[in-house]
Amino acid sequence: MKAEPKALTASENKVLLAIADEKKVCDPIRLSKETGINVDAVMQTAFMLAQDGLCEIKETHEDYYRLTGEGETYVEQGLPEKRALAFLIDKGRATVDELQSFFDDDKESKIAINWLLRNKWTKIDKIGDERLLMPIITLDELSSDVSEAILRIVNAGETERKVLAEAVTKEFSAAAINDSLTLLSSRSLLESYSRVNRVIAITKAGKDTLTQLTQTHTKTFSADVILVEEKITQLTPELIRTGSWRAQKFKTYDVNLPSKAVYPAKIHPYQRILDSMRRIFTEMGFVEIKGELAQSAFWNFDALFVPQDHPAREMQDTFYLARRKPIDAPKELIENVKQMHEHGGSLNSTGWGGKWESELGEEILLRTHTTAVTLQYLASHPKPPVKVFCIDRVYRRETIDPTHIPEFDQLEGIVMDKGVTFSHLLGYLATFYNKMGFPSIRFRPGYFPYTEPSVEVEVYMPERGWIELGGAGIFREEVTNPIGVKYPVLAWGLGIGRLAMLSLGLTDIRDLYRSDIEWLRRARVVR
Repeated sequence: MKAEPKALTASENKVLLAIADEKKVCDPIRLSKETGINVDAVMQTAFMLAQDGLCEIKETHEDYYRLTGEGETYVEQGLPEKRALAFLIDKGRATVDELQSFFDDDKESKIAINWLLRNKWTKIDKIGDERLLMPIITLDELSSDVSEAILRIVNAGETERKVLAEAVTKEFSAAAINDSLTLLSSRSLLESYSRVNRVIAITKAGKDTLTQLTQTHTKTFSADVILVEEKITQLTPELIRTGSWRAQKFKTYDVNLPSKAVYPAKIHPYQRILDSMRRIFTEMGFVEIKGELAQSAFWNFDALFVPQDHPAREMQDTFYLARRKPIDAPKELIENVKQMHEHGGSLNSTGWGGKWESELGEEILLRTHTTAVTLQYLASHPKPPVKVFCIDRVYRRETIDPTHIPEFDQLEGIVMDKGVTFSHLLGYLATFYNKMGFPSIRFRPGYFPYTEPSVEVEVYMPERGWIELGGAGIFREEVTNPIGVKYPVLAWGLGIGRLAMLSLGLTDIRDLYRSDIEWLRRARVVR
């Protein structure tokens, strides 16, 4: 016993009959004209038929070009370099000023001169103090220019466009045309866009369905006699109010079909990591502090016992601003820092020797670390206990690559109290990284000008091995003594960007800041 043929809706019936010829391939516009159904509904119907295997939809992507505003101007007036060449040929030669005066727009004259020289259509001769432009090519040699031909084609109507396109492909090679398209696009005279073209064809299953329906109901192959079972897809208030829904047949839904992806609003993955860090330190009893992005060299370097001839203070490492201002610290504190640098102050320290210059401390820069912020806070809160952290932006002259950018975030923290030790420092760091999802942590001896002892913190990733994520240590007395702090200060500065990369599975730190909507949509809300 043969299976009952699939009942078609009216629109499915019309579209399937319109493509009944196996050799017939129709585009949506043609189908719309033949069936009387609008184009969008035709495509919707075709997709439903394709789901049942009754038709096939083929897609091709084609690139098109359109003129920019500047391109439209040059179609009307001609390319500026062509007009400039005609002017030079007419005069024989001209100064740069004369050629610039030929154009109404100074920008256009510069474009013309640039392309005259790049195309080697002119040369520059110097006679006395004057620089003269002289043509070295005639207009006849440029009578057929592929760039202008392409601009005319893009600007032309459909009929004329076909004629011009045939002419340009006969006259120029495909390579020359492609090179010109690239050049015109780079000059912002053309902009490209893509268009999806779809064609619809009947499948064997679709043909069999039509045959079964025809044999079931009539021997005549006609749209008027094939079974059409109208089904509705939406239950409306009117159907419910009148009760007419009882006499209707509803289109069945395939619950196994994937639904349309929905992307709810969510916090940026990087911001979630920053929030998580804040939450961890807050739960550990820390208080968050903030500070200015622009700091004096005094707080950024000098108060941290960084020598004034240290390489990190040079222009190639630091963004200096073109200004100075008096150091924002009490005179006594400034004097203490000065003495500490020169001879070790009242401590059993030799300092750095030489003469400390207050003018260097007055220079304003974009902070290279947030330690400048935590140290200022410590100077204004010299009595224990102090337990604060800072998550904020810092700036360094880094060459941009997958692991370095000149602007990034840093996590800074300090603990000052009676009896705190190096072991407490390691405990704070281990707790933080464990809560961030890194169970394997190790500490290696390190060196920093303002801490002693110092360590570098590393976490283990199975696929990448040990990765260094920051530095920590106990502030040297050369740092704490001048600001009036008498107890140990545990301090750390951790790189957030690299930690975020590991948490999110990224290999390029720049991905944290790119507006890639697809990556943001796919990013998990909970990790």
